[in-house]
Amino acid sequence: MLLNLYYPPDTSATAKLAKTVVDALAAKHEVTILCGRPSYEPTERRDWHLYQSEPLGNVRVIRVGSTDYPRAQMKKRIFNYLSYVLLTVPRALFSPCDVILAMTDPPFEGIVGAFVAVLKNKPYVYNIRDMYPDMAVGGSIVEPGWLARIWEKLHRWALRRATTVVVLGEDMRNRILAKGVDPAHVAVVRDGAEIPAASSPKPPLDESVIQAIREKFQFVLLHAGNLGFYSAWETLLEGARQLASEGVGLVFVGDVAQRERL
Repeated sequence: MLLNLYYPPDTSATAKLAKTVVDALAAKHEVTILCGRPSYEPTERRDWHLYQSEPLGNVRVIRVGSTDYPRAQMKKRIFNYLSYVLLTVPRALFSPCDVILAMTDPPFEGIVGAFVAVLKNKPYVYNIRDMYPDMAVGGSIVEPGWLARIWEKLHRWALRRATTVVVLGEDMRNRILAKGVDPAHVAVVRDGAEIPAASSPKPPLDESVIQAIREKFQFVLLHAGNLGFYSAWETLLEGARQLASEGVGLVFVGDVAQRERL
């Protein structure tokens, strides 16, 4: 059973990764994914249902009737998180499974996954995509104080409860170990890309896209992805200002929260 708010037709990175994980597991296992209504720049919407089941071979997609406010509206986005969790926990408790796997959408999903695993007495795998509450505090979304302290304590409990904690790299692993997690329970699994076989034809290049990115710059630094709340945008912009006279351009390909300001 995989717990993650986003799943296709959501277009977030965790939605795409969840689909990759589910497809791989489904080759040998029955997989249930508990997700919410599409809200992350989805390619299509879903009508409201308390629960909606989509069986696809060995995969059963269960969508809970969470709110689907646009993700750029942070305060309304919290309603997406809370409504998802309130509907997911009871459904997860009454759905059979052998292993619980949770990611980090919403940001406290790891705690939710550990809670479900304890109540069901099942092994728990925690796949950390983003470091919370560290990121929320570092990005000034949550101020240091009682809320951050409670969140951190619950997160450390979830980490200790996990049979395996999956992290993206050595830096993240070191931060997790600093929270008192047994090194034997932490596994580094780096993200990658699907590389077509050498015999596959190369995809056609779109010259208009290339020109839009290249413009008249001699050298391009490209950020392709979410223009979210947490990244050090001012540092990037200052670097771009200092390099502009050398023909270096900083190009953003992305959307949402910080696009207009940037």
